[in-house]
Amino acid sequence: MAQRTATIASSVGLHARPAALFVEAAGDTGLDVEIARPGEDPVDATSILGVMALGAKHGEEVVLTADGEGADEALDKLVALLSRDLDAE
Repeated sequence: MAQRTATIASSVGLHARPAALFVEAAGDTGLDVEIARPGEDPVDATSILGVMALGAKHGEEVVLTADGEGADEALDKLVALLSRDLDAE
């Protein structure tokens, strides 16, 4: 299982538009991807309700995990996405 840590760059955190873009990208990987705040239970990264319920705010870290072929590359792309201010785009 591959794992990465990302810092939320979007000014509103992982809510609304940034969450929707992240969920779409996670779904596009075709892998089982999970996201969690450190020390908390992970949620399905393809679930908009699960991702928004995390309450991850600007500047906070999240842990991404994925299983399957291409998991490392997929997580690298998702980390890059979360590292951008998706509200400004």
